[in-house]
Amino acid sequence: MSAVPVILLLSGSLRAGSTNETVLRTARDVASAARVRAVLYDGLAGLPHFNPDDDTEPLPPAVAGLRAAIDAAAGILVCTPEYAGTLPGAFKNLLDWTVGGTEICDKPVAWVNAAAPGRGGGAEATLRTVLGYTGARVVEPACVAIPVDRGAVDADGLLSDPEARRRLGSVLGLLAAAGSETVSSSGRP
Repeated sequence: MSAVPVILLLSGSLRAGSTNETVLRTARDVASAARVRAVLYDGLAGLPHFNPDDDTEPLPPAVAGLRAAIDAAAGILVCTPEYAGTLPGAFKNLLDWTVGGTEICDKPVAWVNAAAPGRGGGAEATLRTVLGYTGARVVEPACVAIPVDRGAVDADGLLSDPEARRRLGSVLGLLAAAGSETVSSSGRP
């Protein structure tokens, strides 16, 4: 019997109660139905500013924790806002810390755009560019737009729309399948 695949959930927002975190918390809520375990990374605010001089052993503890979480995951799901036409600085900083390691190389990654229709394209474009530099493998069918209407958020801070929940489960399943393909081809567990 194989282990349940872990999908790491990365929010690009530091704002409490952000729609991006709502999407990822909902993904975590539907994960068991998708036969995965979803882990929400909560260390974004604690990462030091990226400095290549510090990207050596021993790594800063927060960076070592981030890289260990990425390494343990079968795939990564990102939900980030767009600030000034690109990724928020704190999230770009997180991604910068992944460049010097190998944990994200060939790791299946996808994103959910939670912005209103017609918004968030700059963040998506930048995310695609940066992930290309890190060596991550973008799982195109799992990259979706699920605009969040605050009226569709329940008292627990989760999306109540059944279609949005179904789509998030599908995204998690696609990432898990891509992660198992990576394991099969690399021989890594």
